[in-house]
Amino acid sequence: MPHAGRPEGPHRVSGSVPSIVRSLGGRVATSDPSAPDRASGFRRLSDVRRLVRYVIAGSTAAGSHLATLTLLVELGGLRPLVASTVGFGVGLVVSYTLQRRWVFASLGRHRTLLPRFLTVIAVALLLNTVVVHLGTEVLTVHYALVQLVAFGLIPLNNYVLNSLWTFR
Repeated sequence: MPHAGRPEGPHRVSGSVPSIVRSLGGRVATSDPSAPDRASGFRRLSDVRRLVRYVIAGSTAAGSHLATLTLLVELGGLRPLVASTVGFGVGLVVSYTLQRRWVFASLGRHRTLLPRFLTVIAVALLLNTVVVHLGTEVLTVHYALVQLVAFGLIPLNNYVLNSLWTFR
């Protein structure tokens, strides 16, 4: 005879509580405090792999940005701020594609992910614009060095926001 509080059929949950908790990604306390937490170990390894992929994807996007910037300044005669903004757009396309498909392997829909990604990018574009303007126009530092400074400031902000919000 079925218990009043337990569902029967395909909706019934079977297995021990620890195995169910583990299958949902949780940690089960053991009586041995020195026992390794395999789930968190795998999670840390996965986080390291994701971070390495993020660095590779970001380097690829930054390379496409810098190549576009250099070509437009040196061959196209554009001012560094304008050329950097165009390069930023090129890097954006490269970055979104690699992050969505490879870094975060998100199955989310573009209509949800893209506006979030673009919000994060808008913050990055603002930061990039401020750094390039201050560096080239106010401090009169060579545009390539200034862009490298911007490349150092933007990725941390983007990684945190994209991993916690955009592609979660």
